[in-house]
Amino acid sequence: MKKLLLLPFLLPSIALFAEDAAPSKSGSYMQTLIMLGVALVFFYFILLRPEQKRRKKSQQMRNTLKKGDKVTAMGMIGTVDKVTDNTVIIKAYDGAKIEMLKASITDVQPTAETEVSSNS
Repeated sequence: MKKLLLLPFLLPSIALFAEDAAPSKSGSYMQTLIMLGVALVFFYFILLRPEQKRRKKSQQMRNTLKKGDKVTAMGMIGTVDKVTDNTVIIKAYDGAKIEMLKASITDVQPTAETEVSSNS
């Protein structure tokens, strides 16, 4: 019985607290946009930018290939015999020659002559 008597007094106060707790719509949109912007900047600097740098470095490495460079392509090690626009002919250990795409080359060790001339 006592609970029923308090109910009319509690309902208006509950409604007042609910109105105060509701965030304003303009503030919530702005906060959402700020958080979205922070997430985009985070993804750019953590994921996209390092990948672009790595890809650019690999492309530059492939473009500077020349005859005599020791390369690794798809796990195979060989020496560059001839370089064309899109492909490279690699001479393997036993003298076999294999034509591969430049994109398959993962590592290049310059020749000893190039290292000596660059250190001078």
